[in-house]
Amino acid sequence: MHPKPAKVIRAADIHRDRAPYTQRLNPRSRLEGTELAHPGGLQRVGVSIAWLRPGSESFAFHAHMVEEEWIYALSGRAMVDIGNESVEIGPGDFIAFPAPNQPHLVRNPFEVEFSYLMGGQIGLPLDLVDYPRLGKQYLLKRDPGQRTSFHSIGNAEYPFGSADD
Repeated sequence: MHPKPAKVIRAADIHRDRAPYTQRLNPRSRLEGTELAHPGGLQRVGVSIAWLRPGSESFAFHAHMVEEEWIYALSGRAMVDIGNESVEIGPGDFIAFPAPNQPHLVRNPFEVEFSYLMGGQIGLPLDLVDYPRLGKQYLLKRDPGQRTSFHSIGNAEYPFGSADD
């Protein structure tokens, strides 16, 4: 087995590659981020740095049933909605979301930009993501070398009739 080389990603490159992201399921979803894991050659874990401006939110309130996630606060402050609670976090705070996760969302109601590392598992072929505030669920399917596909899951129906039907 041949060892793979380590990769240093310089701060200037991280800031240069800062790109905007939104999620259609949340109109307040506006963050900027730079992926770190893939450029660094990591294949089993995802790690990104994100910046959340005042008044912005990360993604829609969601929970993964299979994938684990985490957040590590770097600068500023934010509120993290976890289940029915809201928790303020700041530099040095870490939040782990073991699977199946409690629903969660990062939001910045403060006047200073919030930056944080976020990450989790990658490479799992399937995950179910629940959006409880929206009443939606999506099956995430990942095929190697392909973009992740999202499949909406509708309301379940009992497929058999009864003797009274």
